[in-house]
Amino acid sequence: MYHKPIQLNVFPTDVQMRRIDPARNMRRFYRLSVQRDLFGRATLVREWGRIGFRGHMMVETHPDEGKAITALMKLAAVKKRRGYEALHSGD
Repeated sequence: MYHKPIQLNVFPTDVQMRRIDPARNMRRFYRLSVQRDLFGRATLVREWGRIGFRGHMMVETHPDEGKAITALMKLAAVKKRRGYEALHSGD
């Protein structure tokens, strides 16, 4: 019997980050997610705002999933340099 090989997730397709600084009254979140749209194109969904509020959303279309993941990783690195911390499952 043929079994489909298991694909390991080497690169993240979902990243959740937050930045909390009580001295500046700052409680912000940033989410990045690579998804497929209704037409099968790879998209990078960006959501950001103040924790506890709806926030904003932007959807970027990319030629393939690899380029969307590259964009996700670059944006996550920029946010990390600006003081955001990545959340891990269970946080």
